[in-house]
Amino acid sequence: MDPILETPDDLSRLREILRRLRDPETGCPWDVEQSFESIAPYTIEEAYEVADAIARRAWDELEGELGDLLLQVVYHARMAEEAGRFDLPGVIRAANAKMIARHPHVFGGESRDKSAAQQSEDWEAAKAAERADADAAGAMDGVALGLPALMRAQKIGRRAARAGFDWPDADGVLDKIAEEAREVAAATTDSERAEEVGDLLFSVVQYARHLGLDAEEALRAANDKFVRRFEAMEAEGPLPAGMDALEDAWSRAKAAPREG
Repeated sequence: MDPILETPDDLSRLREILRRLRDPETGCPWDVEQSFESIAPYTIEEAYEVADAIARRAWDELEGELGDLLLQVVYHARMAEEAGRFDLPGVIRAANAKMIARHPHVFGGESRDKSAAQQSEDWEAAKAAERADADAAGAMDGVALGLPALMRAQKIGRRAARAGFDWPDADGVLDKIAEEAREVAAATTDSERAEEVGDLLFSVVQYARHLGLDAEEALRAANDKFVRRFEAMEAEGPLPAGMDALEDAWSRAKAAPREG
């Protein structure tokens, strides 16, 4: 029997599997050729599949999806270990230290008598202090380039607001949205339209932020709502011709009770 099958610790077994797969002499040629850059898209994909299983409440699938995501963490740690940068135990130690440091109300002497919103503010303050300690002086330092665009726009807005660059209230953002919409309408070239639409989207995300909403979640819900209503129209038969008939079909789909 292969010794790897007898490894009693599942996490150690997974590390050994990755070590074997990445072995230049006896491993899998595909795995040996991979790099951080080539694996990163798979990591993002697996994270979305975890989120998808949760959104669908597919609890029987979630265990496997979390395993796939864990595999990505171990994969990156293995490549880092090969390069002499860090290893999986170091990744785990860093996570442990971070969670303890950012929860002084649980692991330290601070009071737990705070709202969830206050705890979130404390979390962001702790992250800001860590960036300062790491000589990350810019307000935008550490905003990941690989985040979904809406999520990144919201985080950029929060960082700018903490630096004092923000609208005083949500009404000011609504005025900005109207201004950006006019600039979209006034654009005359494709490049201008793309830039102005981007500005409009950024402003809408900041409005969501001022309302305390997660723009990514709001758009995801809007996507799901549109798909649900469109499928309701399709269930009636072929889509009717003409805008009036389509509007009537859409109104019926909107009025239909939501299942579940």
